[in-house]
Amino acid sequence: MTALGFDATTASNFFFEEEHHMLRAQVRRFVEEEIKPNGGAWEEEGSTPRKVLQKMGELGFFGIRYPEKYGGSEMDERATVVLAEELGRSTYAGVAITALVHTDMASVHIFNAGNAAQREKYIPRVISGEIITAVGVTEPDAGSDVKGIRTSARRDGDHYVLNGAKMFITNGVQGDVFCIAAKTDPAGPPSQSVTMFIVEKGMEGFSVSRSLKKHGWNSSDTAELSFVNVRVPVENVLGQEGRGFYEIMKNFQNERLVLGAMAMGEAQAAIEMTVQYVKDRKAFGAPLWDKQTIRQRLAELAVKVEAGRQLVYSTAARAAQGENLVREVSMIKAFCGELVNEVMYACVQFHGGMGFMRKSAIERMSRDARVQSIGGGATEVMLEEVAKRM
Repeated sequence: MTALGFDATTASNFFFEEEHHMLRAQVRRFVEEEIKPNGGAWEEEGSTPRKVLQKMGELGFFGIRYPEKYGGSEMDERATVVLAEELGRSTYAGVAITALVHTDMASVHIFNAGNAAQREKYIPRVISGEIITAVGVTEPDAGSDVKGIRTSARRDGDHYVLNGAKMFITNGVQGDVFCIAAKTDPAGPPSQSVTMFIVEKGMEGFSVSRSLKKHGWNSSDTAELSFVNVRVPVENVLGQEGRGFYEIMKNFQNERLVLGAMAMGEAQAAIEMTVQYVKDRKAFGAPLWDKQTIRQRLAELAVKVEAGRQLVYSTAARAAQGENLVREVSMIKAFCGELVNEVMYACVQFHGGMGFMRKSAIERMSRDARVQSIGGGATEVMLEEVAKRM
């Protein structure tokens, strides 16, 4: 049982099957043995080591959604939610996002839009952790507004010539394979002018302009990328030319579900940590837990987190049945992204001065959580998506 009074393995049998419970236990064991003892050092180093990512590959974490013929376990969205939630519970969101970008935000472009040859070339190595992937959509002047990207790709014989820049790219420094969005028809309709390309590290003209320092997620590497006359072979086009916008939008749905699950894992861990702290910490002659206002505020947050988790779980179960859930996924991203920050604010407050100290887990978690209402679709953008469907 956790401090919230439930066990995620047994409280959610309505949505999950035995294989999902086994996956949860395996990820939780990896978190306890590998991430928690070492995450502090990785925060200082600014990235999660490749050997750790390769071990995650060996354990099968990178292949849970991919077919068995490539080395995956061919599970569904519910497995993705389990992985994301448990990595979020690790309290090291930088490690979590490093893995989840690779599994559910970048390599999915190759699997979903790629042809048979591209899948055969890359997906087995994605699953094993031999290569790490990143996705490049965001630019200095274009974030949630995908139609506003300026990076261009011009056809030249059997290559495209790629020019432009990408900003805030997770796994940008240590990534090997990048799924890059570029405009191939600058004069065409915005939704029909974007194409996705597979770009590999080492291609002439492709470089990491700089490694970026962040407010949080310090155990993940983030970079600005530069493309100067990069010659990308025609066979590296992902899907059809001009259909990149729709591929990005399709993959955003999975990304937002993942981020919601990760956020609820973070929030759950923060509440558990804070409940334990206020039961041990004495003030005015008694544990803080004896103060009704503190007990009730934590209870209120626990209710909200449980509601968020159930929304994530039910949406994942419905997605596994093939439903189109743009509305629900947008709700998840808006609700969970804001809620995790509400939780962190209260938990830092209840930790008092210790909550403001570096090296304090809750201080780190509060910084890590801030981006959850921004990355993958800002809250305001998500609420507009919900409003469109009302």
